Amino acid sequence: MEHHRENQVPHVLIFPFPAQGHINSMLPLAKLLSLAGFHVTFLNSDHNQHRLLGNADLAAWAARWHGFRSRSISDGLRPDYPRVADNLMPLFDSLKANTKPILRDMLVSDRKLGSEYPVTCIIGDGIMSFVIDVAEEVGLPVLSFRTISACSLWCYFRIPKLVEAGELPFGDDADMDRAIKGVLGMESFLRRRDLPHFCRAKEVTDPGLQLVWSETLKTTRSSALVLNTFEDLEPQILSHIRAHWPTTYTIGPLHALLQSRATDSADSTDSSSLWKEDRTCMKWLNGQPHGSVLYISFGSYTVVTRPKLLEFWHGLVNSQTRFLWVIRPDLVDGGGDVGQVPEELAGATKERGFIVEWAPQEEVLAHPAVGGFLTHSGWNSTLESMFAGVPMICWPYFADQQINSRYVSEVWRLGLDMKDKCDRETVEKMVRELMEERRGEFMKSAEEMADLAKKSIEKGGSTYTNLEKLIQDIRAMCF
Repeated sequence: MEHHRENQVPHVLIFPFPAQGHINSMLPLAKLLSLAGFHVTFLNSDHNQHRLLGNADLAAWAARWHGFRSRSISDGLRPDYPRVADNLMPLFDSLKANTKPILRDMLVSDRKLGSEYPVTCIIGDGIMSFVIDVAEEVGLPVLSFRTISACSLWCYFRIPKLVEAGELPFGDDADMDRAIKGVLGMESFLRRRDLPHFCRAKEVTDPGLQLVWSETLKTTRSSALVLNTFEDLEPQILSHIRAHWPTTYTIGPLHALLQSRATDSADSTDSSSLWKEDRTCMKWLNGQPHGSVLYISFGSYTVVTRPKLLEFWHGLVNSQTRFLWVIRPDLVDGGGDVGQVPEELAGATKERGFIVEWAPQEEVLAHPAVGGFLTHSGWNSTLESMFAGVPMICWPYFADQQINSRYVSEVWRLGLDMKDKCDRETVEKMVRELMEERRGEFMKSAEEMADLAKKSIEKGGSTYTNLEKLIQDIRAMCF
């Protein structure tokens, strides 16, 4: 490695898995490190970079965030490949086969990546262990960033123990409410249906199960672990994690930490969305009563069948609740549009609903008219809802979302878990429960959690302190 002078400025390469949720977690860290005076190269896939350029002015970002630059790399798939949850395995395979050698060549041929300073370290997405391989080959320190909750990561890590104990795999006819005892710290409330979706595989050789199993174990080879969570949220689980990742930085909620550090409001509200945000919903929210609106979004990857979508719609309309609903162009399974909507649903939506293709979610959740969030329980959405003090109805789709939803309902008491159900009667019942019958109970818990989250990012708070330690430790790598 090059000899580093005492005045060397750290240059950090940040490489997220090419998905909206992973970008949303890791981009705020890139900006925070830029604020600390670092040079930061944020590496997007070519596909996502193209989409991001349609919604963001990256040149303005570089001007505003001194030292920040964005580069892109091929994910090896054709541009029109459907990058949704059901098609992720080919993306993982392509990244390992095609992107890994490109990354290695990029670092070998241009260690500075357009900066005046050579790369000091890599912060790689922990679901892509090939980044660790490349870092080791070129002689760079590597930190693994897991964009999921600590409780989900811990559950992933315990998969070998679950297999060893005979708790995995289980068949289609299994009792899904049977208790799972092999995840330390979760013995009293975890059920089969609360395990990550890939744990429902019929065989232990299932590619999805094997992928998460191997990638999680390989992450222990990195020099440190970075998590978008805070100490008061998952204290017991973090103690288990630190037995295997001794150096673990908890620096969440990152979206809020960035807002607290940015001096210009524009700095913290730059859109990093791969979809064009429809801001007309903010004007609509301005005309709604305080706490009256249920916000609905299933994130960037979830797909649903048209019959399921209509069941949700009937349940929402029957609940008589005002709602703001994000229906992505690719939300319906098969890529088709919503199609003909029954007149009673269309009419009721015009009266008390509003539908957009994508929304500025952080702003929506912070709006006083929003009183609840029907969510897929992605970790970014969960943290954003927590910080805003908004109770949740959870309808998890895949990956870590099943664990998150169980924690929301049973551990943090921030809402209701609707997993594995989507009939109109259940939707109506849970919406009424969240927005009316148990509103006071959930609001009390949500406000208490929001207060803990806010304290964590204040000076002296755990998140604030851990970010400072991360900055110091990366700076020390220059010497």
